[in-house]
Amino acid sequence: MVKNNKRFDFSLFKRLLKYVVVYKKTFVFVAFSAVLISVFSILTPYLIKVAVDDYLAVNNFDEFIFIVILMLVNLLMYVLFMFLFGYFANLLGQNVVFDIRTKLFKHIINFKMGYFDKSSVGRLVTRAVNDMETIASIFSQGLFMIIADLLQMLVVMVVMLILSWKLSFIVFLILPFILFATRKFQKSMKIAFNEVRNEVANLNSFVQERLTGMKIVQLFNRQKIEYETFTKINKKHKDAWLKTVWYNSIFFPLAELSTSITIGLIVWFGGLNLVYENSDVTLGVIFLFIQLSQMLFRPLRQIADKFNTLQMGMVAANRVFKIIDTDSSLKNTKNLNFNFSKGVVEFNEVTFSYNEGEKVLKGLSFKINQGEKIAIVGSTGSGKTTIVNLLNRFYEPQHGSIFLDGTNVNELEIKSLRSNIALVLQDVFLFADTLLNNITLWNRHITFKAVTDAAKKIGIHDFIMSLPGGYNYNVRERGVMLSQGQRQLIAFLRAYIKYPSILILDEATSSIDSKSEKLIQYATETITKNKTSIIIAHRLSTVLKSDRIIVLENGLIAEQGKHKELIKIENGIYKNLYEDQLRKTKIKQAQPQS
Repeated sequence: MVKNNKRFDFSLFKRLLKYVVVYKKTFVFVAFSAVLISVFSILTPYLIKVAVDDYLAVNNFDEFIFIVILMLVNLLMYVLFMFLFGYFANLLGQNVVFDIRTKLFKHIINFKMGYFDKSSVGRLVTRAVNDMETIASIFSQGLFMIIADLLQMLVVMVVMLILSWKLSFIVFLILPFILFATRKFQKSMKIAFNEVRNEVANLNSFVQERLTGMKIVQLFNRQKIEYETFTKINKKHKDAWLKTVWYNSIFFPLAELSTSITIGLIVWFGGLNLVYENSDVTLGVIFLFIQLSQMLFRPLRQIADKFNTLQMGMVAANRVFKIIDTDSSLKNTKNLNFNFSKGVVEFNEVTFSYNEGEKVLKGLSFKINQGEKIAIVGSTGSGKTTIVNLLNRFYEPQHGSIFLDGTNVNELEIKSLRSNIALVLQDVFLFADTLLNNITLWNRHITFKAVTDAAKKIGIHDFIMSLPGGYNYNVRERGVMLSQGQRQLIAFLRAYIKYPSILILDEATSSIDSKSEKLIQYATETITKNKTSIIIAHRLSTVLKSDRIIVLENGLIAEQGKHKELIKIENGIYKNLYEDQLRKTKIKQAQPQS
């Protein structure tokens, strides 16, 4: 990783401020509150100075109550604007984060599948959740607090110079040391926070992946190995944080020591001036300078701390904007909204590879006519699922063209394209919600009656009603409350209720239990009837009734025809696959049942 040693990226900060323009009034009010807070904070010690010199020192107690009232009013105003400042600064931060997070998520859900193949889900979650909250702290705890502290320091220095340049000289003598230490601290902390954010992303990614694959972890007894790996990652995370603790442990004691030395010098020099009755310094001025020196140095220490918050937010913003700047979305070149009434599919010399130099499809060409039921078979890696991915524009071919009803898919609006294609996968994904919502995918235009009518047509209404709550049954995360076969049935209904022009079953009938097999067979026949259908399968028994079978081998069509035609080809690929599966089925049936 290349470390950016710039203490502050103003171009990145300028980009971040563009999201503040929408909330200009809130921004101005927070900045105005910061100015008033600085004034009120200085006014209290100055009133103490006046009270000491003009009232207490001369025993003028009659008018002393007036100063006390002024101090009380000043305190109330300080508290009021601190409240307003805190509330609206946080409000601004959350509004900005809401807008950026919305833009980020919208950008992510439109990425090509290739982006997710190469990106960790855990890291993306970190960017969308953890990093976004860190960006919010720029406004709630960083930027405006630093502005308020800088204004306070400026006012303090002016007041000091007006009252006594000699005492001011003592204070300013220590100031360069504090500034130098602060600068080194900021630079070191930015590098440390970069490491922290990296380790947080690594930790999130590891935990998310292991929790998702917990069944595999336990099945292969990898608990000890995964625990040891987690311990190493966790230690790196701890060490990264300890670096920030180390820098804090050095800086803040030094800053406190400098403040104490300054106060001691003020008392010593001011006391000598009082003894020798120097008119430049009074008892009230000494009290005031002690407080002002603390008010000058304390913001420096706080600014360093708040600058950490600002830097951490900037690091997070940089990571988030890198994702937003990633150009991995599909482009709608002509943005045509088209209804595929026929459902004619044509691949013309299509070449595609997931990795450079490793071609999966090698100039593939074929045509599927309206209402034709096509089966695509072949060995693993022959390119079957790749055809599905390209047809849905999850990926784009390097060469060649794909047409639907004579129109190039690259010229179609993506929403229009995918709304006319229904896909049922082998690994069915269900959300942690009700069956009804998983079927309609929260589409308000699909009525409950339409869902039940469709379920009855494909023969799974009774199965759904047998579940507790029927259509309102909550399937939990990834549909764990249902068997693989039951999830497949829900996927069939989800595809059917879409009423697509083209239906694709990608290994959709492979991992099913005997109880669900008949239901799935009936559902398959129902939803593919008189509809352009593409059936990809390893189990050749599911493709026997197809109008045409395409046999893929090394990214090209090796054979095609009906089952009866392909089975007659001597030493044919399809024939060998079929006979091999038939032999295994007979052996399995001949084995004694336990």
